[in-house]
Amino acid sequence: MNYSRFLTATSIARKPSPIRATADIMVKAPKSLISLAPGSPNPNMFPFKTATFTVENGNTIHFEKDTIKRALQYSPSYGIPELLSWLKQLQIKLHNPPTVHYPPTQGQMDICITSGCQDGLCKVFEMLINPGDIILINEPLYPGALYAIKPLSSNIINVPSDEYGIIPEALKKILSQWKPEDSKDPTKNTPKLLYTIPNGNNPTGYSMTGDRKKEIYELARKYDFLIIEDDPYYFLQFNKPWVPTFLSMDVDGRVIRADTFSKILSSGLRVGFMTGPKSLIERIVLHTQVSSLHACTLSQLMISQLLYQWGQDGFLAHVDRVTDFYRDQRNAILAAADKWLSGLAEWHAPKAGLFLWIKVKGISNTQLLIEEKAIEKEVLFVPGNGFFIDSSAPNPFFRAAFSVVTPEQMNLAFQRLAQLIKESL
Repeated sequence: MNYSRFLTATSIARKPSPIRATADIMVKAPKSLISLAPGSPNPNMFPFKTATFTVENGNTIHFEKDTIKRALQYSPSYGIPELLSWLKQLQIKLHNPPTVHYPPTQGQMDICITSGCQDGLCKVFEMLINPGDIILINEPLYPGALYAIKPLSSNIINVPSDEYGIIPEALKKILSQWKPEDSKDPTKNTPKLLYTIPNGNNPTGYSMTGDRKKEIYELARKYDFLIIEDDPYYFLQFNKPWVPTFLSMDVDGRVIRADTFSKILSSGLRVGFMTGPKSLIERIVLHTQVSSLHACTLSQLMISQLLYQWGQDGFLAHVDRVTDFYRDQRNAILAAADKWLSGLAEWHAPKAGLFLWIKVKGISNTQLLIEEKAIEKEVLFVPGNGFFIDSSAPNPFFRAAFSVVTPEQMNLAFQRLAQLIKESL
């Protein structure tokens, strides 16, 4: 892999921060080291002295004097070492990436911690996308990604998809306007990357099959583009076995994977992690060194101590409990939709995630219905237009999130919406 051809001039120009480099040295140094290097505040002046968190099983995570000092202090831009180590072993268990033992310069798997995976994704886009670059996506698309990509002035191409994810034949048709060898010619401007949410896609809840992933990965190899695998709902798949990931197929080191704890531990702690070839993960970390400096140390230590307390089996048992809850929520919203919206709208059962994507029949644009009429009836959804490249085009869809509402609220919301749809037809 020639990673340099994918990088923007801004990313290539990034250099390691000499101050941030001292943080890495101090983590590995003996306690006898006398350090006058960092501009860290004296932790004895912090007003917080201890902290205790009670976990759902009744166990506690207790930060004594020395631990709380560390939790409230600066930390390495890559992430704290013990959390990185735990996550590396998790990725090996779940995905067994072929690149784990590759040489560092040839795509070796690396991991960094980010302030949620949204932070990591924004840094990936800035690292890779120049004005005019061709970027492949599949609509409808998560606005957090779409609105991060659009200002970079790239040429965004939608790859048709269905309830099983991106359609490989449609991708082949788009790619057929180039020859595979064109990727080696800078004047040809071939597709640089494919961005997708393969499981429980936001907003549709659709998931890509393993067979389709294999076909798409082979096309990425043939036409030499990167795959950005944004997988925040990986742990919220409603059926087992879980579908193999792009990372598990990545023999070249062309996949950058975004994971997050937001959906399974806490969204407010803002801890995500990026996995990919070392040459590219290092670029993300260089950006972190001069932006957020590092993900929250307190959050990282909370999560790290919880994960070590649980172990991999305990963590996956927690994931199963979370998934069971959201599966019940999914079933409840499907029951409510069947009861009130049958004949008025259509939808597919989500395979993962937190969302039901609904198409209203007989109404070409739901924006007025969702943004005004539904709100007047004290029901809030997200209109579908914001999930498309052209958000001004008429759109018959809307997104309903089933994560925090009760089955009774789902019923009431769809009952009110059904009446509005009938009045609008």
